[in-house]
Amino acid sequence: MRIIEIASGSAQVRIVPELGCAITAFTVRETPILRPTPDAALVERDVRRTACYPLVPYSNRIRDARLRFAGHDYVLARNFGASPHAIHGVGWQRPWSVDDVSAQGARLSLHHDARGDAAAAWPWPFRATQAFHLTESLRADGTMSVMLVVTLTLANIGAETFPFGLGWHPYFPKDAATRLAFGADFVWRNDATQLPQQRIPIPDEWRFEPPRALDAITLDNVFTGWRGAATISDPAREIMTTLRADSACAFVVVYAPPGRDFVAVEPVTHETDAFNRAAAGAPATGMRILAPGAAFSCTMRIAAAASARPVSSRSP
Repeated sequence: MRIIEIASGSAQVRIVPELGCAITAFTVRETPILRPTPDAALVERDVRRTACYPLVPYSNRIRDARLRFAGHDYVLARNFGASPHAIHGVGWQRPWSVDDVSAQGARLSLHHDARGDAAAAWPWPFRATQAFHLTESLRADGTMSVMLVVTLTLANIGAETFPFGLGWHPYFPKDAATRLAFGADFVWRNDATQLPQQRIPIPDEWRFEPPRALDAITLDNVFTGWRGAATISDPAREIMTTLRADSACAFVVVYAPPGRDFVAVEPVTHETDAFNRAAAGAPATGMRILAPGAAFSCTMRIAAAASARPVSSRSP
């Protein structure tokens, strides 16, 4: 598989177009900012073990792989093993084309024609674009600062309006001392298949104001009223990472499975199963619609500050 590499100073990002346009590495001085992708994942083409992949044209799960919109029901392909639901759209499971590459940036695109078998994945045609830009700077206090900016754009190239959502699935290294911080208003409790069941005030055990360690927390839940920023601190490696997203990403999914060495903090534009829930009358799900010829973009920024002296490059 082709691997695209962009770099700025000692910061590097690797992207694999054939593997869902996934980021497979984001490092500064060989220290991982996003979780490292094992070689086996590339050999096996396992995008779920990469560092980050796009969620387009929707995020998370669509109940029973059935979508109701504008009075019509659409049956979608089940694309996640034995799960009864469709999940995360089509972008993460398709090869993307390389449109442009420079030393510090790249632009890739995906054309979905919604014909034949492709219609089962998503019944409307679209073009998606991901643009990446990486910068590094040295602060006056000797701290190294790097920033990766990723913009995801969805364009409706068909003749019909369709519902949509966007987001990303970045994974960050985690150990017993890693601390997460973000503000939000509510969180959804899930049913047994990880679909939202009850929106509740955030309980103390899931509250991340002030920052708290993740080691004893298990989550796969969507938070609403997210403030648009989260920080992940790693004292052992002397790294502070800040994730920011546009105001369109008013929701964040935190995926912290037990006993694992990562946490996923996913900025997204809508709640889980937003399209069906909106069709049933639920308010404020974050569902958007895209008219023919229209396009919508949102941007995620991952910034990391690290001590200028060499730090451990251990993989978590």
